[in-house]
Amino acid sequence: MKPKVCILRTAGTNCDQETAFAFSLCGADAELVHINKLAGNKASLLGYHILALPGGFSYGDDIASGKIFANELKYKLGPTLKEFIREGKLIIGICNGFQILVKSGLLPGNSLLAQEVSLIINDSGKFEDRWVYLSLGSDESKIKCVWTKGLPKVIYLPVAHGEGKFIVKDKKILSRIKKNGQAVFYYTDSLGRASGYPANPNGSVDNIAGICDSTGRILGLMPHPERHILPIQHPRWAKKDWGEGLKIFKNGVEYIKNNF
Repeated sequence: MKPKVCILRTAGTNCDQETAFAFSLCGADAELVHINKLAGNKASLLGYHILALPGGFSYGDDIASGKIFANELKYKLGPTLKEFIREGKLIIGICNGFQILVKSGLLPGNSLLAQEVSLIINDSGKFEDRWVYLSLGSDESKIKCVWTKGLPKVIYLPVAHGEGKFIVKDKKILSRIKKNGQAVFYYTDSLGRASGYPANPNGSVDNIAGICDSTGRILGLMPHPERHILPIQHPRWAKKDWGEGLKIFKNGVEYIKNNF
């Protein structure tokens, strides 16, 4: 079976083609789908196995980054999204997609209800466009998140965002995320050690760069794995075989092949 991926886009989305290409390299059938097509019942989300929310500046980041698109998910696709998740399917949100997932309530609580965490303006007060090192969370989180299976302890991916600072509503939520193994990626130095700016490009709480839900099937991260899927995309490309971001997409595709 060839897994079907819905690359959901709208005005301002600009990483949809790269995300589709990454999934296609991994053997999936990736389709670019405008939000209006699903909201107007011209297509059904339930016909897909993976929902991908790519990077960009949806609706120009008006109000706050990802907020309008997040509201569309909640109020136009809410029941369908809940059924999609109940069926055991996968969701990934990258950069703007991560912002959408947290502001819709899909992360960290998988509820489409109250927002518990957010991504706000970088501490630097400017757009950060650089390569960063990411360290996987605890061994528990490696097992929990289906998207990170078999990844090296430290990977190297680019970031490009102005509102990427991960914050939590209160310390109890942060404790729950970490205790449940939902803190998947941390900004670190090349040796996997916690470090400040510029290794942590936005000032995220506890250097958190990506989280998953309690099932491990919904992943959101600020860095762009779709921008490091080929060796020539790496600054030291001559020493690389494949891009370190490609494994994330492969994991999603293989999970669907093995479970559907």
